[in-house]
Amino acid sequence: MTKGMYHHIREAWKKPDMKVLRERMIEWRESDSIVKVDNPLRLDRARSLGYKAKNGFVMVRVRIKRGGRARPRPRKGRHSGRKLTVKKILAMNYQGVAEQRAARKFRNLEVLNSYNIGKDGQNYFYEVIMVDPDKPEIKSDKNLKWITKDVNRNRAFRGLTSAGHKSRGLR
Repeated sequence: MTKGMYHHIREAWKKPDMKVLRERMIEWRESDSIVKVDNPLRLDRARSLGYKAKNGFVMVRVRIKRGGRARPRPRKGRHSGRKLTVKKILAMNYQGVAEQRAARKFRNLEVLNSYNIGKDGQNYFYEVIMVDPDKPEIKSDKNLKWITKDVNRNRAFRGLTSAGHKSRGLR
């Protein structure tokens, strides 16, 4: 049985060329934390999550710092057992945080989905698929016009994306 192009792309991402990926991550580290990109890096993953190469789709690369989230230590008031708390356990996963940051930066777009593109010692990198619900190409697409309704606004903040479902314990 012959394999298609997306199968070969998926297989290539199972064992990526680390030299090329490391050079890319060095460039990404020096750039802004939220960057609009022209094309998806993992075309197979983007297509399986709903991406189409048409007007109204925007790809955003998000960089998130790795490690725990520190909570500021209380400096005033009585000494209590809670004064020792310095670690904050984040209820959300990093992918959901990346989707929310992208949605906060691009207010006129809706988050469709996202996927991981790599990590190094300091950062996680995600690509977020965003859709412009005001474009006529999206409004006329029978598979995507659901995102243009007002009920589906701010999906990332309400935990309605795939990463949001996971952090809410629904998967």
